[in-house]
Amino acid sequence: MADVGTLIRRGFGETSRRDKWWVQPLVVFTILSSFIAYTTWAGFQAKNYFYHEDGAHYLSPLYSPLLYGQEHEPRWVGAEVPSWWPGFLPFSPAFLILIGPAGVRLTCYYYRGAYYKAFWADPPACSVGEPRKGYLGENSLPLLLQNIHRYFFYIGALYILILGYDAYKAFFFAGEDGSNHFGMGIGSLVLTLNAVLLGGYTFGCHCSRHVFFGHLNCFGKSLIKKKCYDCVSLLNTHHMKWAWVSLVWVGFTDVYIRLCAAGIWNDWRIF
Repeated sequence: MADVGTLIRRGFGETSRRDKWWVQPLVVFTILSSFIAYTTWAGFQAKNYFYHEDGAHYLSPLYSPLLYGQEHEPRWVGAEVPSWWPGFLPFSPAFLILIGPAGVRLTCYYYRGAYYKAFWADPPACSVGEPRKGYLGENSLPLLLQNIHRYFFYIGALYILILGYDAYKAFFFAGEDGSNHFGMGIGSLVLTLNAVLLGGYTFGCHCSRHVFFGHLNCFGKSLIKKKCYDCVSLLNTHHMKWAWVSLVWVGFTDVYIRLCAAGIWNDWRIF
């Protein structure tokens, strides 16, 4: 007879659970796989990411900040294709900026638990057998790289400012005389909500809590610091919801602008 304290190792997928434990990892796998496939496709397109008809100024978040672009686009640096880019490689402005937001999501504390289960089955769910006998943790490669999340947080925070500016620009439309006037289209609201959702996700991060005075041992001497910390903590309470809703909305925002730019969908001007 085995000792009571002997660890019984389950085979892959073996469990005594009777609930539908496989639903959550399956949903996570489906959504993340779909998002990765779509953003990869959209990044390689290198077109229909900026809608400027009828004076609009809608830039897809998958291409913002637009470092290189065409002359009529809000590019930051210059030519459509940089001179230093290897000629044998396809080029897209998205290639230069997607590493930032991708790094935030990939190293996010919440997403680690989500895709460890969905993609690596590590484990596929609580009390369910996994397909490996050992676990090295995050103290060795490649999982050691997860510890750089705190640095990607600063990059992600900078992106929120840029996307906020894109949302601001979406409320100004160029007239026939070249002047800009305040207005609102559906795209204006789509871009604004995109910045808000991504901001809620980014600033609800555990790293954000530390930055906003989470490193202090006592808030008694500053009520302002306490309020800032409480606001970030409130966002952190719903970090999972912010993560998924913002992810889906990023994809929807690109789809909306892409359809408008391709002439498939007309942006409705509210005023």
